[in-house]
Amino acid sequence: MDWIKLLQTLTKPAGVSGSEMPIAETVKALLLPLCDTVEIRHGNVIGSIGTRTPSKPHILLDAHMDQVGFLVTAITDEGFVRVGNVGGMDWRLMPAQRVVLHGTEDVSGMICCVPPHLQNGEEHVLSVIELAIDTGYSKEELEKRITLGDSVSFDLPIQELKNGRITGASLDDRCGMAAILYALELVQGKTLPCTVSVLFSTQEEVGERGAAIGAFEIMPDFALAVDVTFAQGHGDDPVKCGKLGGGPMIGISSSLSRSVSNAFIELAQQYEIPWQPEVMPGMTGTNADRFSVTRCGVSAGTISIPLRYMHTPSELIQLSDVEQTGRLLAVGLEHSTWDRYEPSSEHGMRGI
Repeated sequence: MDWIKLLQTLTKPAGVSGSEMPIAETVKALLLPLCDTVEIRHGNVIGSIGTRTPSKPHILLDAHMDQVGFLVTAITDEGFVRVGNVGGMDWRLMPAQRVVLHGTEDVSGMICCVPPHLQNGEEHVLSVIELAIDTGYSKEELEKRITLGDSVSFDLPIQELKNGRITGASLDDRCGMAAILYALELVQGKTLPCTVSVLFSTQEEVGERGAAIGAFEIMPDFALAVDVTFAQGHGDDPVKCGKLGGGPMIGISSSLSRSVSNAFIELAQQYEIPWQPEVMPGMTGTNADRFSVTRCGVSAGTISIPLRYMHTPSELIQLSDVEQTGRLLAVGLEHSTWDRYEPSSEHGMRGI
């Protein structure tokens, strides 16, 4: 697997929540060789493998396509573009960021900032109502290219760092999509004891909306949200974070199926796949929260990739974590009766 090439392909298309069609078309093409059928429905990309029968469990693998960004709210008389945020942002990082406005054509821009020489020694963190984008165009020129409601994404392509690390925008959750694609490659040509649906979902950053629609339609027996989680960085609390290079983080939560969590812990140990626990006492903040209450209920779990600097233009991951996540997903599909796993003294968990 050429991880750099794959992640460059996945992170290049824009996909701010509610405007995911560019990434949807890209990933549909990537799924076509790996699935029996692939469709775009209600914005979601849904692939299927196998003919569904009552004798086999039906498994849903999900990763969300959308990314945080902005929507255009106004164009000022001076030619600056005002925006509102889509998803959670760290406002400390916004000044001087490069962005792309997606109108009738892509327009490059820069978030305005005040030079330190003009700040009179006062520190001020911009709020969304103060953000403006400078494109170089006049108002009249912009109105030919940009419409109110157009999306705006960060303009920071993937950059390779040392020791198998990369940084860039929208790795949340394009790296989860990459892990699922790798898992599907690993099980190609194998007879699986399950049927599979792949859901690349929309609007996760604004309330897991695509996941709710997709899971209701697919009606899986088991559903797994493949997302990112916090990786420990400088000054971060290790209790709240995973480690880069430590492998996928298996979710353990009061809102998840303990059987699914047990299954993946057992499989990771059996196949010597490095893994880390991610304990979430309440909700998970992922699409799994929607899956578990779909229709009459679905056994849901999470597998998460450690990521630093979440919801910034410079997210950072370790490629080995993406690869090991894909391996664990593939093993999970090959041993798909996840409800048969009971608590084991080896990992010290107690089932619910």
